[in-house]
Amino acid sequence: MQATVKWVDGVMFVGESGSGHAIVIDGPPDHGGRNMGMRPMELILLGVGSCSSFDVVDILKKGRHQVTSCVAQVSGERVDAIPSVFNKIHLHFIISGKELKTSAVERAVKLSAEKYCSASIMLGNAGVEITHDFEVIEV
Repeated sequence: MQATVKWVDGVMFVGESGSGHAIVIDGPPDHGGRNMGMRPMELILLGVGSCSSFDVVDILKKGRHQVTSCVAQVSGERVDAIPSVFNKIHLHFIISGKELKTSAVERAVKLSAEKYCSASIMLGNAGVEITHDFEVIEV
């Protein structure tokens, strides 16, 4: 896996993935940015949320559950020191579908957290407390 990060101006960068997708990364004005892109630490939260969401949807679909929507609300707390790393990350899943069993969603979230989500497992192994919960909405 490869990626390239190119400096544009001030504290703005363009990140390009090995698969050819790009994203703007920038800082707030008080740090020399123009607020025209995501912050690097926001990208980490998005990485954890999308990695785990991918797993949850994949597990449910493989179990032939009728998932119609999956939203992961991801929040992170950072330490009040330099470096200001995350010490806690929480993922709240809102899963919608037809005849979804709570036990199936619980199993999918647990499997993602404990076995499949490389991003959250990597951060958890580095000492970040990662928690999960979910709600199921019948459609």
